[in-house]
Formats: sequence, structure tokens, C-alpha cells
Amino acid sequence: MDGNLTLQLANFSTLFVCMVLKFPQIFVLMRARASAGVSLNSLLLELLGFIVFMSYQMYYDYPPLTYLEYPILIAQDVIVLLLILHYNRNLKHSLVYAALFVGGWQLLTVQKWVIDLAMSLCTFISASSKLAQLQCLWRSKDSRQVSTLTWALATYTCLARIFTTVITTGDTQVLIRFVVMTILNMWVTVTVIYYKPHAVKQD
Repeated sequence: MDGNLTLQLANFSTLFVCMVLKFPQIFVLMRARASAGVSLNSLLLELLGFIVFMSYQMYYDYPPLTYLEYPILIAQDVIVLLLILHYNRNLKHSLVYAALFVGGWQLLTVQKWVIDLAMSLCTFISASSKLAQLQCLWRSKDSRQVSTLTWALATYTCLARIFTTVITTGDTQVLIRFVVMTILNMWVTVTVIYYKPHAVKQD
């Protein structure tokens, strides 16, 4: 298969998957009307990582197709965040989180060194989000409100982005981030499956 066609397939399949990535998790939360097993800290760290990563790609004028899914993922994460806050009766905190994220987003591109420093920490931030979710699962030993499909799809998108990064930009920081995220997403997926009740094997 032509390399350029393979690259386009990887880009568009990633974009398509990301358009629906969080939908299974959203539906699971809405059906259960509870958020046990879903880590709020993990979600907040993931949002921060997404914002930093997208800002870095935009700042250095990387091809839009290499990060176009991130505005979609951020929007879906915001919906998940609102659902978690709602079911935890903490919806009033949403304004505080909104102010912090919007303010931080603006500060990222004030100086080149700021965005470079943020990107150097991005892998650590994103990895911490996965570890926070794992910790939440280990503590609760209950993954009924966690979507297996969402985490499996996240694993695929990271694998696809390893390929597209190698072919397009070759950015080492970006590549390391996707390799680490792939490993951790797979770990979370396996853990979610492990803690699913035997009578409930699908989301």
C-alpha cells in the first residue's frame, strides 16, 4: 500500500475514532447515574495534557491532521467532567475548573520557553492521569462505571499516532509521549476488564 495512503488512513481513522471515543463512557455514566471507579483526578490531568499537547502542536505549526482530534477530545472530556461533578453533587466546582483551564491555556503560548517547558512535562502529566485511573480502580475494585471500549479505542489512537508522528514530524518528545500512553492505556484497559463483574462483560 502506498505510504501516503497509509498515512491518510491512519490520520482519518484516528480522527473518526476520537469523534466517538468518549461516547461509551458518557453513556455508561448516564445509564448508571454514578461515577464510582472513574477518577476525577485522572480526567483533570488528561484534560491538562490534551490542552498542552494541542497548544504545542499549534504553536509550532504542525500539520492540523496530526492534532485535529484534540479539540473533539477536550469537548468530550468536558462532558464527562460535568457528569462526574453532577453525580458527585459538586457541579458548582465546574466554574472554578473552567477558569483555571482557560487561564492556563492562555498562558501556555505567552513565551516559547513556557510552551516548551509545558510540553516537556506533558508526558508526565498524561502518564499521571492514567496512573490515577489505575489507582482508582485498584482502590474501588469496581469498573462497572468505566467503559472498556473507551480505553481500548484510546489505545488504538495512540498506536496510530506513533505511526503518523514517525512519518510526518519525527518529534522525539511527541513520539515518547505516544509510546508511554499506548502502554498505559493498554494497562488500564486490561485492569477495567479484570474488575468487571462476571455477569456484566460489555458496556
